[in-house]
Amino acid sequence: MEKVLKNLGIAMIILGALLMILATTVTAMSDMLDQNLYTSGSLVLIIVGLIVHIVANKMIVD
Repeated sequence: MEKVLKNLGIAMIILGALLMILATTVTAMSDMLDQNLYTSGSLVLIIVGLIVHIVANKMIVD
């Protein structure tokens, strides 16, 4: 369980980065919906993933 919690933040950051890359390079994603929704969602994933990573590692070490 600790290993999953420790890597959850990194997985969220990678998922957010991949979503941002897809939103800017794949034209079908920008045509389906406003591209700002994808980029802001990926930004939220990256920020929350960073916070989860910091908090989870702080809890596991202590």
